[in-house]
Parts: sequence; C-alpha cells; structure tokens
Amino acid sequence: MFVKEYGTGKRLFLCLHGWGGDHREFAPLAYRAPDDVCLLSIDLPGYGLSPKPGEWSLNAITDGVLAILKTRDIRCCTLIGFCSGAGLALMLASRTPAKVERVAMIDPFAFVPWYFRLFLYGDFGRHAYATTFKTQVGRKITDWVLKRLQTSDANFSNAFVNLDHDVTLRYLQMLSRVDIHQRFKNLNVDIDILYGEHTFAAVRRSVEIFRSLLPQVKVRELRGVGHLPMIKGAAQLAAFIFEDSSTYGLARESLGTHQGKG
Repeated sequence: MFVKEYGTGKRLFLCLHGWGGDHREFAPLAYRAPDDVCLLSIDLPGYGLSPKPGEWSLNAITDGVLAILKTRDIRCCTLIGFCSGAGLALMLASRTPAKVERVAMIDPFAFVPWYFRLFLYGDFGRHAYATTFKTQVGRKITDWVLKRLQTSDANFSNAFVNLDHDVTLRYLQMLSRVDIHQRFKNLNVDIDILYGEHTFAAVRRSVEIFRSLLPQVKVRELRGVGHLPMIKGAAQLAAFIFEDSSTYGLARESLGTHQGKG
C-alpha cells in the first residue's frame, strides 16, 4: 500500500482519504504541520498508487492499513479520516484501540445519502453512476446539483475524472453495509469531528448521529467552507488537529444554528 510521508517528528498522524480521493488530499494539511509531526497519508487499496485488495471487504481494507502500523512499528498515533475515510478511521480504532490516541473525523458521513445510494441498485445504479461520473457532461450536471445541496469549495466531481470506477463502486457497496450502531457503540477513544459550515445536510445529520452514539465526541465547525475543507479550511483544520484549539478561535464547538442547504 502506497504511503506518502511528510515530516520526521515524533507525533504520528495517519491519514485516510475520502471516497473519490487519494493521498494527495492531505497535502494542504501536511504543509501546515508543526516540526514535531510526522504525517503518513496513504492510498487506500485500489486508489492512487496502491493495488486493489485481494478481497473486497472492509476487514481486508483495514487489515492492509493495520499492516502499515505493524511494519513501521507504530505504537500509537492519531487517525485522520476525511468523508468515508472518517468511517474507516473509526473501524481501525475499534480494531486496535491501544494504538490509537485520537480520531479526527473531517466532514464524515454516518450513512450513505440517497443521492449516492441510487448507484447501488443493480443495472440501474451502474447506469446512473456512469451517467453521473464517467462523462464530462454528467460531471458538470452533478456539480450543479451538489452545489445546491452545499456551498462547495470546488467542483466535487473533478476527483472522478481519472478514477477506476469499479473501485469507487466497490467501496460504496462496502460502506453501505456498515451498521455503525453495532460496530462503534462501545468504542472508547477520543474523537473530534470537524465539519464545514456549508456542508451537506447529510453530513450535519451524521454529526448528530455520531454525537449521540459516542458521548466522548467533540464537534467543531469550520467556518466558511463546504464539504471540501482542505481547499479553504486547511488552516482551521491544522489549528484543531495539531494544536490546542482553544488558542485559535477559528471555529465553534457546536453545531450552532447554521442549517445551510440540502
């Protein structure tokens, strides 16, 4: 599995990208990391420079990530997960809590929203996915629609131009089968959720779901950004993830009154 390493500090952070991303998602965060940080950003199996997994299951995916911890003799680290990668971070923490100091979930989904679940319905779903992401016209229409569900920082579908679409569909299928209430109900690690002020309504609902399921969760809003906070919110993310957030005042510690669109 490909791993991009930033920095040589003793504080270790392992990053898991989102559904249509790769290790490069975390470069803006890595460039703002203090000198005492080592940030490892991976390509999940099938994405970027990593080969496809031998088995399409979330246990096999997390096995591959756990192998990185073992190979590098990482005894304790903070997990950073964006979008669907946030759910994978929780799965890793539930499997090896002794190795996880904290989980930072960035704009996470607790469920697959209807506009992505459509892609799971057999031949209709595959055709709908192809129409949405495999053509330039489809991607433009998708961005137009999604910008009305959130205040976007960039075109959402750009990441899908050069992807292996079989891989993205496989991940969507696996993620749709996760029962978070059963899988994470006894998880006992520190968890921070950082979400965009103008993100999807499904993410805001997800934040509430995670907060009711995991009482230790601390929630912070990233001001002025949507679902792609690495674009405009990297400084805020770095402040909360690497430093003491109380010294910055860059975001709020509650959901507040912002409801946005969607």
